[in-house]
Parts: sequence; C-alpha cells; structure tokens
Amino acid sequence: MQIDMNTVVTLDYRIIDAEGKLVDGGEQPLAYLHGGYSGIFPMIEGALEGKRAGDQVELKLQPADAFGEYDADLIRIEPRNAFPEEIEVGMRFEGVTADGEDDMLYTVTDIIDEQVVVDGNHPLAGIAMIFSCTVADVRPASAEEIAHGHAHDSACGHH
Repeated sequence: MQIDMNTVVTLDYRIIDAEGKLVDGGEQPLAYLHGGYSGIFPMIEGALEGKRAGDQVELKLQPADAFGEYDADLIRIEPRNAFPEEIEVGMRFEGVTADGEDDMLYTVTDIIDEQVVVDGNHPLAGIAMIFSCTVADVRPASAEEIAHGHAHDSACGHH
C-alpha cells in the first residue's frame, strides 16, 4: 500500500544532529495519520507521500522545519515558592506565557537560591537535524482515527 491521505504510517527512525550526535534513536516506532493532521513535521510528511513499506527517506531539517528557532524571550525567572518543594533541574511544568494568553510547557534549567529559571523552548529548538527513516508499515486509517485526527495505538486499543 502506498502512503496517501488517511493512511496510518509506521516508521522506524533515527534522528542525529548536524554534528552526527544521536538525538533520538527511535527505540519505539513512530505511527502517525498521514494527510495534514499535524502528526509529523510537514516536510517529513511531504517526503513520505507515495512511499511504500520498505522505502527509506533521509532529510536534513533546519530548526524552522522541526522544533523552531531558539527564542530567548521564552526564558523566565520565577520565585522558588511558586514551585513544589521537591523541584529539580530537568522537571517540566505547565505554565502561562508571560502575556498570560497561552499555556506552555516549561523546563526547569537552573535553581539559584530563591529563584527558578524555566525555559519554554522545546529542548530541540534551534537545532538542525537529520531525520532518517524506513517505512515499516502503511495501512488504511479507521473512521475513528480520521475523526480523531490521529493514529490509535493498535497494541493497546486506545490513543
């Protein structure tokens, strides 16, 4: 079967950065609903259009094609007492943007005395990467998957 609108595509993949350092070894296959449902970066989806199981694709993604450019404005310093007692660098918290309009996921990057530094950038923002994959499977999407706009995990029966 060929990758086309409303097919569920399963990929075995690997991501390295521009220096060849492993970013994601793809320990678990990636499954997404093909056809503009935002389950995978548009550049990758476009390159996979028309491919079949066994086909391979390798793409160099610039930050704008993947997790975006790094934005220093997304770094905030917050009071320590706004966080749980057991806080550590690397923990992630949902918070409101500085303008109070949107919820974002922030990562704790530093804890200094009574202040906590959090970063709203995706951990891979600003990084060019090479995405390599092999199409492991292509199948028609179910009506439920199309209605929900994403692939469902067939192994556990939910999404």
